[in-house]
Amino acid sequence: MNRDALTLDLYHELQTLYADYASAVDSGQWDLWPGFFTEDCVYKLQPRENHERGFPLATLSFESQAMLRDRVYGIKETLFHDPYYQRHVVSAPLVRRVDEHGAMHCEANYAVFRTKLDGPSTVFNVGRYLDVVVRTPQGLRFAQRLCVYDSEMIPNAIIYPI
Repeated sequence: MNRDALTLDLYHELQTLYADYASAVDSGQWDLWPGFFTEDCVYKLQPRENHERGFPLATLSFESQAMLRDRVYGIKETLFHDPYYQRHVVSAPLVRRVDEHGAMHCEANYAVFRTKLDGPSTVFNVGRYLDVVVRTPQGLRFAQRLCVYDSEMIPNAIIYPI
C-alpha cells in the first residue's frame, strides 16, 4: 500500500491511536501504556542532537513491551518523586510513507506541559514523535516510537512516558 491509498477510516483510526495514547498517559493510567505497542516494540526518548547525528545515546530506551511493563511497575511501585500532572498537545500525525508491509511511518509534533501540585504549569518537553505504526489483531499499534525532544536541557528526571 502506498501513502495515497490511505482511507479516511484508516487515518481516523491512526488519529484515535494518537489521541488515546495521550489520554492514557495524561490521566495516569500507566497500565494501559504498554498496550499501545507491539510485543517487540522500540520506545526511545532521545535528544534531537543525538538523533540527527546518528548517536544511539537516549535518555530512555526500551526494546519490548515487557520493558515498558517494567517501567510501569517502577512508576507505580519503586520510583520516588514529587508527583505531577502532565498534559500532551499533539499535532495530527503526518504519514510520511507506507512501506511494502503496510507499516505507516508517521511524524507528529508534541508539547508536554507539567503541573506540580504546588506550582504553575510549565512547558516540560517539546519535540516530535517519529513512529512506525502497524496493524495487529488488536488494531493499530506502535512498533516504534521515537520521542525526539528539541532542548538539550531536560528536568533531572523524566518519570512518566512522553
